[in-house]
Amino acid sequence: MAEVQTLPDYPRGLDFQQVWAALMENREQIRENAEQQRETERYLKERGEIVDKRIGALTNLFGDVTEAMIAPKICEKFDEFRFNFLRANSNVRFNDRVNNISFEVDILLENGDKAMLVEVKTKLTIERVNKNIERLEKMRMYANLHGDKRIFLGAVAGIVVTDEVKNYALNQGLYFIEYSGENFYITPPDGNPKEW
Repeated sequence: MAEVQTLPDYPRGLDFQQVWAALMENREQIRENAEQQRETERYLKERGEIVDKRIGALTNLFGDVTEAMIAPKICEKFDEFRFNFLRANSNVRFNDRVNNISFEVDILLENGDKAMLVEVKTKLTIERVNKNIERLEKMRMYANLHGDKRIFLGAVAGIVVTDEVKNYALNQGLYFIEYSGENFYITPPDGNPKEW
């Protein structure tokens, strides 16, 4: 007599069709969950972008306030170092499209033979110090192309600054402007200030 094959016995008395139907239902739930997760991720990304924009606007506002606190008295403070800067201009833009040189200076201090580019940040970082050095190099190129023979110096200012950043700026030949309470203080660079 021929042996009859029987389907395996599934737990709890389930047959193959019942298991298959459960798997198909589970597969549909997984698809729905994946779609919900994609929608949640999309929503969070959009909210994150909105928050990033708001934080950026707030950071810019703090930067503007920092500049407004420093700019009015900065020429007077640099008199201690015998610079006699006659004017301080905020947010000065240089744009030479022919030579592809474009940059902005937070505060530009000037007298007849020297100018100082001051980078002002609420939170000063080594990256921002390096950006000011790059800006000074661009300023020198721009000045050379336009017959400006002045000596350019650099300074960085910040409210939130680590000792590491302060020491780095000073070692790079930059003046360091530190805001404290209602006053700010200028520390000259180690050795001679770097000139561009």
